[in-house]
Amino acid sequence: MEPIPLEDLALLAVLQRIFQGDEPAPDDSAIRQRLLDSALVEEGEDGLCLTAAGVEMCKSLQHRIAADNIAGQIRQERDDPAATT
Repeated sequence: MEPIPLEDLALLAVLQRIFQGDEPAPDDSAIRQRLLDSALVEEGEDGLCLTAAGVEMCKSLQHRIAADNIAGQIRQERDDPAATT
């Protein structure tokens, strides 16, 4: 399994910031537009908010990170069985 790409990690970080109510920086207009175009966020009364697709993308990326961590632990245990005792 290949590690999760940095672009996906960055996307997760941006989506999580939006979920917490932090807007992208003013110079991030390209990112803002891409999120709107991909229907991951929408303009609300209080600024950007996640759509159902944005929430599902967050969940998917979080599950991928968790799976990568578990796979890494299994690999480490397999490579060094003495480390688990």
